[in-house]
Amino acid sequence: MKAAQLFVKALENEGVEYIFGIPGEENIDVMDALLDSPIKFVTCHHEQGAAFMADVYGRLTGRAGVCMSTLGPGATNLITGVADANMDRAPVVAIAGQGATTRLHKESHQILDQVSLFKPITKYAAQILAPEIVPEVVRKAFKVAQTEKPGAAFIDFPENVAEMEVDKEPIKVQTAYTPEAPAHKIEQAAKLIGAAKAPVILAGNGVIRQGAAEALVTFAEVLRIPVANTFMAKGVVPFTNELSLGTIGLKATDLPWFALEKADVVICVGYDMVEYHPDMWNPNGDKTIIHIDGLAAEVDERYIVAVGALGDIQSSLRAIALRAKPQPSVPFTAVRRAIVEDRAEHANDMAFPIKPQKIVWDLREALAPDDIAISDVGAHKMWMSRMYKAERPNTCIISNGFAAMGIAVPGAIAAKLAYPERKVVAVTGDAGFMMNSQEIETALRMNTPIVVLIWNDSEYGLITWHQLRHFGRPSHITFNNPDFVKYAESFGAKGYRVERAEDLLPTLRQAIADDTVVVIDCQVDYGENMKLTHRLKALKSPL
Repeated sequence: MKAAQLFVKALENEGVEYIFGIPGEENIDVMDALLDSPIKFVTCHHEQGAAFMADVYGRLTGRAGVCMSTLGPGATNLITGVADANMDRAPVVAIAGQGATTRLHKESHQILDQVSLFKPITKYAAQILAPEIVPEVVRKAFKVAQTEKPGAAFIDFPENVAEMEVDKEPIKVQTAYTPEAPAHKIEQAAKLIGAAKAPVILAGNGVIRQGAAEALVTFAEVLRIPVANTFMAKGVVPFTNELSLGTIGLKATDLPWFALEKADVVICVGYDMVEYHPDMWNPNGDKTIIHIDGLAAEVDERYIVAVGALGDIQSSLRAIALRAKPQPSVPFTAVRRAIVEDRAEHANDMAFPIKPQKIVWDLREALAPDDIAISDVGAHKMWMSRMYKAERPNTCIISNGFAAMGIAVPGAIAAKLAYPERKVVAVTGDAGFMMNSQEIETALRMNTPIVVLIWNDSEYGLITWHQLRHFGRPSHITFNNPDFVKYAESFGAKGYRVERAEDLLPTLRQAIADDTVVVIDCQVDYGENMKLTHRLKALKSPL
């Protein structure tokens, strides 16, 4: 068989269901081999959209999402989505065609050293130099991408190698085993927690990656310790649980911060420093930190670990909970009450343009606990991160390591493919929407009903927010938008425009019921951004 055929068989061996990408001259042998494969190729309109689809598919399923491009500009277009997946710890395998090995040594049309290009943004990058190594390269790419901490892998496949004959078979898939933490570390952690006067849990993305949310809830309930979560760990403890302190991560003093300020012991579970730097919650470096994760902590002067329980998070939490002395009563209940009141403050606000708090509230009302909201990056991300009351893990997807704009629409398509029984809403600003809005056609073609909720302010609202905070005036942030309703209809999708605050919730419910691709144009009042800044500066501790 051809090396390209073996390559596709190796992908099948890894359980690949979808490849997101764009065909090109240098990947034509692989494209032809896919015609005889059960793998579905999702033809996209831009390689960045394809990479974002693989990114979200990987973070939702735990299995590597796969994206593919041709060489040169096709490969460089993958970079933003691949870097996003790698920094956000989402397993992805990116594949790019390459020119023949006979012209890689010289200046030649569209030739780049793609392996060197991808090395800084992946865990593994390799070129297939001979057909015999196809099984090893594919197996290693998936193994590395999916092993904790997950990330991206890159495969460069020269066109002349792809068409060579080979007599090989894919390598058996083996899953890496996560060991349990040493018993003496469990004992040390249990003693520190039992002696704590005011402990708090800081839950990170690793809890979701290791499927440890239920174990975390049990741990918190048994020991009576409240939990704050990072942006990417929303839903690890349901917001309705009395132990939930909601989300922490703004670069400002927010309500959950007061619990961390008063805590003597901070139990960091699956915490990735890229999510929320310890400078923000441990500015004096004086907290006693317990690190429960699969891997050792990053080195940082504000993150000096007293005990590190390294291994399977679920088993570590269970073992510590059995040994540690519970708190006599739950600390920081006043913080919890203040957070609940804050989230509901604008539930009945009918001002127009609509306040961000009201948009988030109505979106939560429209979605079931297992439905999925994919947030793009912009001012709306801050509001979604702070205000959206997630009840399950992986139901509010937020890019916060690399924080790349343009992820919401392609990400929503991937979410719908991964979980077709759930409702999926892409929550995006107008700027982020226009970066990958072309993938609306992909959604329609793939029959993935999604709702795109556009927060429309005709400017880069998050940058305006920063400029006003630093300089008191905006600079070069405005632009014009198309008529989003007509734009949606031009693709064959449905479009709605919200013109009163009281119409938002029924419009969301109608859009979900339409069971097709729907775009909602919603004017947002981002005057609330600076109001929040001033409010947080004046915030007083509820303790």
